[in-house]
Amino acid sequence: MSMNRIILLMVLLFIIEGAVMPWIIPAGFGHRIIPHFVFVIVIFSGLYSKRHLALLLGVSFGMLHDVVYFGHLLGINAFIMGLMGYYTGVLLERRRSTIMMAISVIGFACILYDSVIYFIYSVFRITNESYAWALIDHILPSLFLQLAFALACYVPARRLFEGQTKAKAEKDEE
Repeated sequence: MSMNRIILLMVLLFIIEGAVMPWIIPAGFGHRIIPHFVFVIVIFSGLYSKRHLALLLGVSFGMLHDVVYFGHLLGINAFIMGLMGYYTGVLLERRRSTIMMAISVIGFACILYDSVIYFIYSVFRITNESYAWALIDHILPSLFLQLAFALACYVPARRLFEGQTKAKAEKDEE
């Protein structure tokens, strides 16, 4: 039942990213602040659940992002979201992460996510801007939105993913 809640939450966040957030973000920052709420939940799943779940969620919702929002190169968001979720799960598999560690990992992952997308776009000459411009123009402003969202949903996301892991462990013991 908890996996259904996770998928429903991520679909809801996906809709909020595309339908509600453009109305909330001020007009001057509309092209600069790009919400990645689904990516934050993928990183939470890597931190507090299994790494394979993070990979699955990242690839599926990343492909959804590719198809709906970004038509330049299909598969980039799916590949990067899945890879970042999986590596987060691998790197912090045995550690108990605190709120500061979780926010730091999410911040680093968001910067890495946007930077890798920028570099792939520059390799295929979809963008001609410099990395310094991209960092100042949209990577760092978007980072602050992702960190505020991660801080606001830290406790519910942690309970959701840890509860899903504990329920599966109890079911396996029976």
